[in-house]
Amino acid sequence: MTAVRNAAAAEMQREADEAVRVLREGGLILYPTDTVWGIGCDATNAAAVERIYRLKRSENKKSMLVLCASAEMTVRYVNKAPGIAFDVMEMATKPLTLILPGAVGVAGNLVPEEGTLGVRVPDHEFCRLLLRGLRRPLVSTSANLSGEATPAGLEEVAREIVDGVDFVVNPRFEGKPTRKASSIIAFGEGGEVKIIRE
Repeated sequence: MTAVRNAAAAEMQREADEAVRVLREGGLILYPTDTVWGIGCDATNAAAVERIYRLKRSENKKSMLVLCASAEMTVRYVNKAPGIAFDVMEMATKPLTLILPGAVGVAGNLVPEEGTLGVRVPDHEFCRLLLRGLRRPLVSTSANLSGEATPAGLEEVAREIVDGVDFVVNPRFEGKPTRKASSIIAFGEGGEVKIIRE
């Protein structure tokens, strides 16, 4: 059994390494998360972020969040987040996106006027491998054209999206996603809290 497990882990690592190579070259990937399938790119690469907007036919800077490997990584990209936000992040028992003030170090075209950044630490093995390899935040936006329904699985993703990315992760590495969008809580610099989506 262990040999089978090790082979599966090695295969997943190879797939993640290939996806990271594409991301580092400014490419877009279609990949599974702990919620729904997402379109991703290196969150520090403005040209790649622009490609996602074009692919989705959207310029809504509030619609794209980033995945970070940990609270420690998050702190490097939001410099005004109140401590309570990290307490909430630690206690979350289901996928939770935090809207945090003081976005820094990510592509400017990812940040709305109010200077916030949506961040989630995914509980998902493949995403963890991506983030470990990339060592930067990863853009995560639902794999749909603007105004259309969010596809729960790869089989529901529009052909235009599949054809518009540079790498599609094998659905074998999907894991057990919730197949619905995460909850969203916004935090102000002074610790103010606003629930955006339950």
